[in-house]
Amino acid sequence: MTAFRRLAILVVFFLSGMHSILALDPARQISQYRHSAWRAGDGDFNGSPAVLAQTLDGYLWIGTGTGLIGFDGVRFVPWVPPAGQQLLDPRIFSLLGARDGSLWIGTGFSISHWKNGRLTNYPELSGRIEAMAEDGEGSIWLARTHMPDKMGPVCRIKNEQLRCFAGDQKIPFPNALQLANGGHDELWIGGYSELCLWKPGSGRVYFPNVTGRPEGFPLFKALAAAPDGSAWAAIDVSGKFLQLQHFEGSDWKPIDYPGIGVENSDVTAVFIDRENSPWIGTAHHGIFRVRGDVIDHFDRTDGLSSDDVASFFQDKEGTVWVATSAGIDNFRDTLVTTYSMREGLSADSAMAVLGAHDGTLWIINNYESLESLRGNQVSALRSTHGLPGRHVSTFYEDRSGQLWVGIDNNLWVYQQGVFRVISHTDGSPLGIIFSIAEDGLGNMWVRAGPNLDRIRDFKVQEEYSSQQVSTSYILTATADGSAVLGLVNGDLVFYKDGKTQTIPSHEAGHNRQIRDLLVDSDGSVWGTNVDELIRWKDGVRTNLGVRNGLPCDGIFALVEDKQGSIWLYTKCGLVSINKSQLDLWRAHPDTLVKNTLLDVFDGVQPGLTDLKPQATMTPDGRLWFVNKRLLQMVDLSHVRRNEILPPVHIEEVVADRENYSAIENLRLPALTRDLRIDYTALSFVDPKKVRFRYRLEGHDSRWQEAGIRRQAFYMNLSPGNYRFHVIACNNDGLWNETGATLDFSVAPAWYQTKLFLVLSAATVFLLGWLIYQMRIRKIAAIMSARFDERLAERTRLARELHDTLLQTIQGSKMVADDALDESVDLAAMRRAMERVSGWLGKAMEEGRTALRSLRASTLEANDLASSLRDATKTCLIHGSMEVEFSVNGTSRPMHPIVRDEIYRIGYEAIRNASIHSKGSRLLVELVYGQDLLLRVKDNGNGMEPAIAEAGKKGHFGLQGMRERAARIGAKLSIVTFTASGTEVSLAVPGRSVFRGGGSSLRDIFRRIRAHSTREAKEVGVDELR
Repeated sequence: MTAFRRLAILVVFFLSGMHSILALDPARQISQYRHSAWRAGDGDFNGSPAVLAQTLDGYLWIGTGTGLIGFDGVRFVPWVPPAGQQLLDPRIFSLLGARDGSLWIGTGFSISHWKNGRLTNYPELSGRIEAMAEDGEGSIWLARTHMPDKMGPVCRIKNEQLRCFAGDQKIPFPNALQLANGGHDELWIGGYSELCLWKPGSGRVYFPNVTGRPEGFPLFKALAAAPDGSAWAAIDVSGKFLQLQHFEGSDWKPIDYPGIGVENSDVTAVFIDRENSPWIGTAHHGIFRVRGDVIDHFDRTDGLSSDDVASFFQDKEGTVWVATSAGIDNFRDTLVTTYSMREGLSADSAMAVLGAHDGTLWIINNYESLESLRGNQVSALRSTHGLPGRHVSTFYEDRSGQLWVGIDNNLWVYQQGVFRVISHTDGSPLGIIFSIAEDGLGNMWVRAGPNLDRIRDFKVQEEYSSQQVSTSYILTATADGSAVLGLVNGDLVFYKDGKTQTIPSHEAGHNRQIRDLLVDSDGSVWGTNVDELIRWKDGVRTNLGVRNGLPCDGIFALVEDKQGSIWLYTKCGLVSINKSQLDLWRAHPDTLVKNTLLDVFDGVQPGLTDLKPQATMTPDGRLWFVNKRLLQMVDLSHVRRNEILPPVHIEEVVADRENYSAIENLRLPALTRDLRIDYTALSFVDPKKVRFRYRLEGHDSRWQEAGIRRQAFYMNLSPGNYRFHVIACNNDGLWNETGATLDFSVAPAWYQTKLFLVLSAATVFLLGWLIYQMRIRKIAAIMSARFDERLAERTRLARELHDTLLQTIQGSKMVADDALDESVDLAAMRRAMERVSGWLGKAMEEGRTALRSLRASTLEANDLASSLRDATKTCLIHGSMEVEFSVNGTSRPMHPIVRDEIYRIGYEAIRNASIHSKGSRLLVELVYGQDLLLRVKDNGNGMEPAIAEAGKKGHFGLQGMRERAARIGAKLSIVTFTASGTEVSLAVPGRSVFRGGGSSLRDIFRRIRAHSTREAKEVGVDELR
């Protein structure tokens, strides 16, 4: 993000909050604000804080005696200048956040300017910078002391040009300790003993003649100016007590506050908040605040980090900050206001609360005090001061404004400062009073002792006692005159005219006790137990609990506000359900209701009391609650929403434990494994309620809900470009949808680069191409081998045709020609025709032999056994051998080329046996097993071993059999015996002959190879055809 764009966004944030800049509620005491403290002793920062400021980007800056610290509400981060730059002095005396978003830093030596990541020092302006102010034109004014030069005590930096002003410009003193905007382009300048309202060329001096002060001893302790042009100064006039002077109109007027009662030398700072209330800081007594004639005090005993106060500051959300010698503190409004002994209660033991029609709030405190709160005044009735007893148990105000109070064992009516007792007709007390209610007919119902009593005209008219009454502690009444009792088992009982109606809870288990009741305008009864809000209407009970969207169980009390919303006092805080959501739930009891939760961060301190009522509303609409310790209030008419968008910043990137600045287009190293991104949002009203969402574009498909976590984590991001986007909401749920973004990239490793990927793809392609070429060459080689084999076979057939059939036919033709020449010699012609007939018979036999050789291929027939059986019939057509043919095992698919070779070997063996063995029996056996076995055996006269080994000279049958067996990887064995014949056996490995017989990788490749071979062979056959 460019500096200009960042500044533009910050300006938008600033302007968006200008119409709703918050201030502290001036009606509250300091103790009623929410207070937080950060102490140097806790390790939050080094050095004593001296001054505070806030820049446009939302950061709070703390100047100490050892340097500058940035704060986002959660983390303190020491400011580190850019490399090669540093402050001229680490001691910081003043800070100013300018409207252009920059920070001016006043040190003990000079002034420095921090803007857009660049530090500019002004060494020519030496001296301690005591105070700074910015005028309407953006010029920065400086007040300085301890100057070695004569340039003047007041200087101006405008457009980076420095100019100082001295006596010739009507500044009447040599050193300036205080500086504040006075309005109308004027400045208030405070010296040691004079104040001057000044602008270049003119000035008015105030308090010029004060005697009795030592030279150089400050008369003016502090100075502050309000936006309306008024000013306040703390001065030492009497030498004994503090006096404030208020400038309004055209003159200073003294305002004495004897209640402060601190020595004037104790004053260290004066500050005017946005409600024009002065805050006074002291060196030994903490802080004071003036509200009209009321003075508040807050010191270390109340939780202040130190009683030694250095300065004040109010941020754009209205939070007041205090710098002390031991830390920093802040004070901010909460939605809930707390009342305790600090605000006038007699004790921190508030047990019950009741809002009266005249606006008075009644409180039972510590069981023994009946107290009333009117405005900010608290009055108490005790046994020693007007209370007719020692212990107060409950109270109720009827429609006429009379207060009914249970005290000890009696019921009393209090009106116009007088108590009147209500007793039984025999004068006996009613007993301990648990609960009181008034019905629509004017009857008072009292749950007292073991009874339910109906009282009218201050007399007990009816008493009802039962087991149900004795197990009830909460009571209300309806418009038709019925009393309604909530029982400890969760049942609800209606009583009227001596009759009861019970609506059972139908819920087992403990903690079913009805804790609170109220009657709605439609006649329905609302109540609570520990887990649920309950509604009874027309005898039907409906429960609303966590399953319907309540944030928690543990419900103590309920109250209805003027808008018809119901407020539940629960263990997790105050839960508000508005009327529209209640109507929706009534129509659809299973629906999820929307609700608002005020929790501990809003000032709620939940707790359960022993007495009733625990919640009430006063006529002005304020809701009041007690928790057995404190009284708390919600003023719905003064709920102020924080409309200021929280600026969001990405602060740092940590990759594999290496820190990187969150700069645009950050490039992270290759193989980054662990990535952490630190971000923050600047809202100081309640930093613990700031929520975040983030998304890493290029990785996340949707927003990630981070809650209050201010870090995002990623692992093993792929190389590439990313954009991290984070948004946040403030304490009131207002989202800054723009948020902050950071563009970064993760560099690729050498094997993740585009070049490597391209080369890898090219390599894979090249390897594929090479494999393809090798395959093509292999197929071509197979085809060539098959072509050679077919060519050899054709050559052999041509030789046979030439040596046998063609020679016979040629001889027959010559005999026929001779016969034609001697056609007159019948005897010679007959002899010639007989020779032709014999030779033609021989030619026919030789032709059949050639045809059988041509048809011997089994490419188109896959049954080896059937082909061999046909071969026995063909070869023994003129013989008288007895043939025994057997097949063992199950026939399996075979490679056609291998099967063809097996057939040719078998055919040759059968043919040799039928022609040469002269035997009477022939055995042909085919065995299918893991391997294939073929046996051909005769019982003839055998052959000589030399012939069996090398074959007969001039004959190639046995040699061809061995060549075929070797070609298919088979083992051929020829065993011959003179007395028992010849046995030819052929063993063919299963992996060579069988197809599809396994699922191993070797079988798969073998099937691929066989398929390629078959393709090649088919191509070769097509070529031969």
